Amino acid sequence: MQLNELWFVLICVLFVGFVFLEGFDFGVGMSTKFLAKNETEKRVLINTIGPFWDANEVWLLTAGGAMFAAFPNWYATLFSGYYLAFVVLLLALIARGVAFEFRGKLQASKWKGIWDWAILLGSLLPPFLLGALFSGMIKGLPIDRSMTMHAGFFDIVNLYTIVGGLAFVALVYLHGLMFIRLKTDGEIRERAGKAAMKMYMAAGAVVVLFAILTAVFTDAFVKRGAILIPVYAVAIVLYLGLYPLLRNKKEGLSFAVTGLILILVTVSFFVALFPNVLISSMGAANNLTLYKASSSPYSLKVMTIVACTMVPVVLAYTIWSYYVFRKRVTPHELHY
Repeated sequence: MQLNELWFVLICVLFVGFVFLEGFDFGVGMSTKFLAKNETEKRVLINTIGPFWDANEVWLLTAGGAMFAAFPNWYATLFSGYYLAFVVLLLALIARGVAFEFRGKLQASKWKGIWDWAILLGSLLPPFLLGALFSGMIKGLPIDRSMTMHAGFFDIVNLYTIVGGLAFVALVYLHGLMFIRLKTDGEIRERAGKAAMKMYMAAGAVVVLFAILTAVFTDAFVKRGAILIPVYAVAIVLYLGLYPLLRNKKEGLSFAVTGLILILVTVSFFVALFPNVLISSMGAANNLTLYKASSSPYSLKVMTIVACTMVPVVLAYTIWSYYVFRKRVTPHELHY
């Protein structure tokens, strides 16, 4: 495997880590509006992700940094074409982080109401934008031979990208409900289980629709069907197996299954892209391949050495933090 191929895989891993870990954070954030019935329950939900959400966002920052260093042409073309979308994404993440810290500073209902909306939008917009971004990348974008993107509104916002965004939102919300089942107790835990049963059919329908549209709007199955079809087949089997787990209240297994489904869906985008990093709708000759978009071999070599040194440390810290905060959150342990 060449170094540019290795770094394509590593960037995929970073996005997978972000979607899996930050995915349940987003789901919990949405649940503060849709599931919690009072202030105590909102605080319980926020406290379940309190020790993790900021560290989980580092995976996205690292993925962006790795893309910039390993594939500067990919980074430049993508971020320039999706500039407004990335600004909205960052503002949503910032607003959510500020809301977690500020909503408890005053007890006024209007004050908390403003920050509750910030948490909702900051949890809903990022997965939607990320799903739309990935969908647009495999559908194809107007990129010319100079690697400049000329994307209009409907190149970014169309039926396929909207369904891709909704599929991500539905899956992360379901994933978040599974996390709530693991980390809370009492009435809200039971309510999360009932909400997950209702969400099961809706999320499944959106994901199936997205898979159908992928076959209609892209050539992913034609070019990468040998890998994509088994990936989607495993995801479907896992999703079908999730239903009895939900009914039998197998909380740990349910959380693992929704996480694996999110991982498979995210991996499928990178499988559909390879060996490209961006697909041009203006002709295959204008596609950005990972070979054409990568940094020099020396830069990739230095980055690989640094990654091999630091990544184990980061993973060890992440595992340790989840172990330390492994207990369930109950109302009498709240800190306002």
